Amino acid sequence: KLAGCTLFITGASRGIGKAIALKAAKDGANTVIAAKTAEPHPTLAGTIYTAAAEIEAAGGKALPCIVNVREEQQIINAVEKAVKTFGGIDILVNNASAISLTGTLETETKKVNLMMDVNVRGTYLTSKTCLPHLRKSKNPHILNLSPPVNLNPMWFKNHYAYTISKYGMSMCVLGMAEEFRGEVAVNALWPKTAIHTAAMDMLGGSGIENQCRKTSIIADAAYCILTKPKSFTGNFIIDEALLREEGVKDFDAYAIAPGHPLMPDFFLDLETDMIGEKQEGYESAPAKLLSSVTETFRVIQGAITEEYVRTTQGVFQFELSGDEGGTWYIDLKTKGGSAGSGNPPLKADVVMSMSSTDFVKMFTGKLKPTLAFMTGKLRIKGNMALAIKLEKMLTQLSSKL
Repeated sequence: KLAGCTLFITGASRGIGKAIALKAAKDGANTVIAAKTAEPHPTLAGTIYTAAAEIEAAGGKALPCIVNVREEQQIINAVEKAVKTFGGIDILVNNASAISLTGTLETETKKVNLMMDVNVRGTYLTSKTCLPHLRKSKNPHILNLSPPVNLNPMWFKNHYAYTISKYGMSMCVLGMAEEFRGEVAVNALWPKTAIHTAAMDMLGGSGIENQCRKTSIIADAAYCILTKPKSFTGNFIIDEALLREEGVKDFDAYAIAPGHPLMPDFFLDLETDMIGEKQEGYESAPAKLLSSVTETFRVIQGAITEEYVRTTQGVFQFELSGDEGGTWYIDLKTKGGSAGSGNPPLKADVVMSMSSTDFVKMFTGKLKPTLAFMTGKLRIKGNMALAIKLEKMLTQLSSKL
């Protein structure tokens, strides 16, 4: 269906962008890989050139272009090169995105600028630059990887800058779908559950992939959208919902670990409530503490090793409410390490606030820290990288708690 079509995909050197390109390549499509990574990254796999090789091996044609969507001239240059190489542009996928799940006071200005520049401004400028060429196509599409706009305050209070930047992408859909109705289809696509990408590994830490689906589910949903007529426009589509409508019944095929509880994605209230409750086991014991806070810290103290201290180098303070509430700490910076009640021996690098019930669930593996944070049950101040490191320790401790 996409044979001979030209796709311009931002952030296509890896992850979701590359998955969409590979799906289109099977039809014999052309893909412009508009991404920053030209040289191998020390921790992230893939460059625009390795992605191009994979796309061509899958049956498509590829044009790797070094594009930082914060730089308008780089976008313009890539679009001109695409038109010269392939004769036009039929599809634009605005996939490039930046994320920082930090509160207002903890988000550095450079991070705010990055998210606004990449997510909102980059999407707007790339769309603006491609539109004159898209309007010449027989069945043009713009697809933004952005969520439905949900004004529930829960999605603002913990990571306001990130939320408004993603909603900015969604507002581009609202505006452009109407402005170019009848000429260019403009839609948004968002996953129902977390998708396993390098960004998710960074946010969730070790073991997070078991709660995720593969990028192939987004690629399949995107393919369904991009092969529809241009009259299909102005929609905010959830991947699973669309694929069910298309007749897909086996979603285990998309799971990294079939049968494992899946983490719901941001901005979807109903899905968060349903999947979150199932994952946390609320059905069987909604009010029962699986262990006490005191007992949990006793086990943590006994499990601390010099290796934990050496690899973590962080002090964590917990402000707990409810039964056994108060201040508790885990010191993984001082030689030998320690854990207990009261203020930590050194100034905390990370302060976490939550109920004592949820704290015990988190440390016994019944509540994932990322899900607790997303749903507002856990508030984090301080060094987010250290907070993520703590999850690796939780995975190893859960069998002892």
